[in-house]
Amino acid sequence: MLMSIKLVVGGFTLNIISAYAPQAGLDEEVKRRFWEVLDETVRGIPHTEKLFIGGDFNGYIGTTYVGYDDLHAGFGFGDRNGGGTSLLDFARAFDLVIANSSFPKKRENLVTFRSSVAETQIDYLFCRKSDRNL
Repeated sequence: MLMSIKLVVGGFTLNIISAYAPQAGLDEEVKRRFWEVLDETVRGIPHTEKLFIGGDFNGYIGTTYVGYDDLHAGFGFGDRNGGGTSLLDFARAFDLVIANSSFPKKRENLVTFRSSVAETQIDYLFCRKSDRNL
């Protein structure tokens, strides 16, 4: 599920996308369609405009950033899974960084999902590398 809004603020055009990826265990066709729609949405945004994508991606990028050090600074949580690899590959394809993996945080601010048996980080914020300083 995606929701997007375009705002013009102080001479900048901001595109903000809120994403909710399909949960683990759902049909692979549902997951494929989510990534296709997100891909199509991002491709439709000119590079001259700002882009921010935030959401629950139901994937874990983990703390290891080997191979992805240009977009993930290692301040994630736990171990990477297949969904996390998809996130990182998506970020690379669109020259994005995962902003909330770029700085250390307290554990209570890092973990975005807790249950009685697990803690994970599944919420991420992406922006273009060129806007990293924002």
